[in-house]
Amino acid sequence: MDTALIFHMCRDEEWRAAAAAGVYEGSSQDRADGFIHFSTATQIADSAARHRAGQDGLVLIAIDPAVLGSALRWEPARDGVPFPHLYAGLPVPAVAWVKPLPLGPDGVHRFPDLHGPGLLP
Repeated sequence: MDTALIFHMCRDEEWRAAAAAGVYEGSSQDRADGFIHFSTATQIADSAARHRAGQDGLVLIAIDPAVLGSALRWEPARDGVPFPHLYAGLPVPAVAWVKPLPLGPDGVHRFPDLHGPGLLP
């Protein structure tokens, strides 16, 4: 599987609460599904368009999948393509970085450079 960073989007206030608690338990949708949804750098923009279209006040969380151990599973989702799913809470110290995920004037999320120097191996 992809060994580069994986990504999750959530509301800024959800992340702030997780940072204070030391663990992120996922969004209401994650909890309903029984795992935290992640995407790779090549999947994240499509995931945003499908599941977070037009939502403002989001942050993008980057995680090195190697630190998540066996609780991270790569499972087929859309069109049989494997997506990373975390079957545990996400420990805040495991997070590589958190950045705002603003909407552009067209209502589409504006992602930071996920392949720039120092961001992805």
